[in-house]
Amino acid sequence: MNTRTLGSSGPDVSAIGLGCMGLSHGYGTAVDNQDGIALIRAAVDQGVTFFDTAQVYGPFTNEELVGQALAPVRDGVVIATKFGFSYDGSRSTGLDSRPEHIRATVEDSLRRLGVDSIDLLYQHRVDPNVPIEDVAGAVKGLIEAGKVKHFGLSEAGVDIIRRAHAVQPVTALQSEYSLWWREPEERILPTLLELGIGFVPFSPLGKGFLTGSITSSTSFNDSDLRSSLPRFTEKAREANQALVDLLGTVAARKGTTTAQIALAWLLAQHPWIVPIPGTTKIHRLHENNGAADVPLTPEDLAEITEAADRVDVSVDRYPEHMQRWINR
Repeated sequence: MNTRTLGSSGPDVSAIGLGCMGLSHGYGTAVDNQDGIALIRAAVDQGVTFFDTAQVYGPFTNEELVGQALAPVRDGVVIATKFGFSYDGSRSTGLDSRPEHIRATVEDSLRRLGVDSIDLLYQHRVDPNVPIEDVAGAVKGLIEAGKVKHFGLSEAGVDIIRRAHAVQPVTALQSEYSLWWREPEERILPTLLELGIGFVPFSPLGKGFLTGSITSSTSFNDSDLRSSLPRFTEKAREANQALVDLLGTVAARKGTTTAQIALAWLLAQHPWIVPIPGTTKIHRLHENNGAADVPLTPEDLAEITEAADRVDVSVDRYPEHMQRWINR
C-alpha cells in the first residue's frame, strides 16, 4: 500500500489505517481474542502500518489486543492510542485530562500495549476543566522523556488546536469526516493545512452507512452504539439513502464497491488525510484497503461532491449527552 506522511513532521503510515475500536467496543459483543489478532495481522499482511486504539475501548481490552497482535512487527508499525477519560474500575466516569492523570494513564497504556513508547498519543476529547496548554505541556514532557513520539487531538476545534500547537506541535487531528459528515471542510481542514497537521478521519464510512449494507429496515441491538444515534433512526436512514444511492451509481460505473468510492473520495481530498475504517471481517478489511488503488478522476470527484452537496444529510451525529464532548 502507498504511504502518506501525517502532517509536515509526522510519521509515514499506510494510506489507510485500521480503526481497532469495533473489535472490542461499540458495535455489540467483542470479537474473540484470537479472531481479533488474526484480523489485525491480516491488515499487516495487506500493507497496513497504522493502527488506532484507545484506553476507553473496552475499556482497556482493546489496547491489550492491539499490543498482543502487533508485538511481532512492532518496529514496522505506528500505534496510536488516546487518554482523557477517568475510570471507576472498568467503567468510564467522564473526562479527565489533568496532567497527573495523563502521566499515570500513559504508563498503563505503555504496559497494556507492551511498548516502550507510544507513537501517537491523542487527547481523546477536550476537557473543559483543564487548560489545553496544561495538556499539551504534559504531553510535551512525555515526549521529552521518550515515552511518546507524537501529540494528537481528537474532536478539537480551531481555537484548541492553535493553542495546543503553540505549546507542543500537534502531529495529527482525529475527528469524524466522510461524505456523511463534512463539517471539517469549513474551518478545520484549512487550519490543519496552514499549521502542517495531518488529519485522521474516524468513521470514514459513516459507521457503516456508506457501505450500502445498512437500510431503513436494519435493526441494531442495545449494545450497538448506533441504536442510540440520531442519524441511525429509521426515518433518518431513509432520508439519507440518497447519498448511498449516489455512491452506488459511481461504484457500478467504476467496477468497485460503494465503500471503496467513499474512501477513495476521502483520500483524494488532501495527501495528508489517512482514514481509519474499522471492521471485524477480513473480507471487508481487504475491500477497504483496496480503496487506496481506486482511481477517481477530477470529473468523478466533482460529480460525487456536487451530488453530495445536494443531499440534505439529516439530523445530528450524536445525542445531546455525547454531543457535549465535541469541542467546536
